Amino acid sequence: MKILITGANGFVGKNLVAELKNQGYSDLLLCDRGTTEFELAEFAKKADFVYHLAGVNRPKTEAEFEEGNKGFTEKLLELLSKNQTPPPVMFASSTQAELSNAYGMSKKEAESLIISYGQEETVNIMIYRFPNLFGKWCKPNYNSVVATFCHNISHGMPIQVNDDKAELTLAYIDDVVSELISQLDENDSNQTVYCEVNPTYKITLKELARLLSSFKETRNNLSVPELNDSLIKNLYSTYLSYLPESQFSYELTMHKDHRGSFTEFIRTPDRGQVSVNISKPGIVKGNHWHHTKNEKFLVVSGKGVIRFRKIESEEIIEYVVSGDKLEVVDIPVGYAHNIENLGDSDMVTIMWVNESFDPMNPDTYYVEV
Repeated sequence: MKILITGANGFVGKNLVAELKNQGYSDLLLCDRGTTEFELAEFAKKADFVYHLAGVNRPKTEAEFEEGNKGFTEKLLELLSKNQTPPPVMFASSTQAELSNAYGMSKKEAESLIISYGQEETVNIMIYRFPNLFGKWCKPNYNSVVATFCHNISHGMPIQVNDDKAELTLAYIDDVVSELISQLDENDSNQTVYCEVNPTYKITLKELARLLSSFKETRNNLSVPELNDSLIKNLYSTYLSYLPESQFSYELTMHKDHRGSFTEFIRTPDRGQVSVNISKPGIVKGNHWHHTKNEKFLVVSGKGVIRFRKIESEEIIEYVVSGDKLEVVDIPVGYAHNIENLGDSDMVTIMWVNESFDPMNPDTYYVEV
């Protein structure tokens, strides 16, 4: 299948092209601002399917709306109509097509042209009135508040919220791309279709600004947001894509002493905490028990032994552990436990606990195993 994509270098275009390639589509006819009229005509002759994503939304004059949205669409459809078998067309419109501003009116006029093309050529057309889209590779300080907020917050720049009660309808770029690609297999009938992307999300500007600002703080408090909420998960992924390339990494606080070190890595509000424990040769750590806290230990380097004793018993249970054979050891509540480095080099243990450490309620009672 030969797929023509206009606006291939735009936000939606870049993400769509990348995923089409991932899925094995290799015959892509990519049209951008640098494509000549001759090249566009050649692309139109070959196209089996068209993603019409190109458009103007931030012109210097309002006349450019008419030329870039209606005019270019008219030119494209004229070329496609010359084909012996005119291809189906997906068109990226906007929710503003329902409004009377210059941008919305130009999109509405382009929609009308697309509808006429579908009727005259008896081919499928798919019109999407996209809400506010967000995700990686979206240009900040252009026409996306999410991109602008992500860029400015991650770069330590101020953001401006004029109406914190204003509500946005958002759609995530991965969901958009998945929906668009699904249309390649759903063109067995000739019809005019207004399509929708699902899911969409509602959020106020105030809440959006608060969420994105909280992501910046995660490097200080080691938190990870509640990723069971798909909007928060997708916003977090988007925010990280705007980090300055010189600031991808960040240091952790290593609590060091003669025994080795203990370093917190990740804290979550509902899935506990992950830490890295380094023990020097011969060192024993632990010798305590918990009422409610349960842990998982995973030795990834070195050799050691984890010992358990039920607090009312004298019997000691031992598990020998090693980085040569990765296995997780559960630390049940009510058992005193410790871990000893039996090797001649540092032993590294990844430790997970079901709740983040609270100094006001440590739930840790020291006793020898």
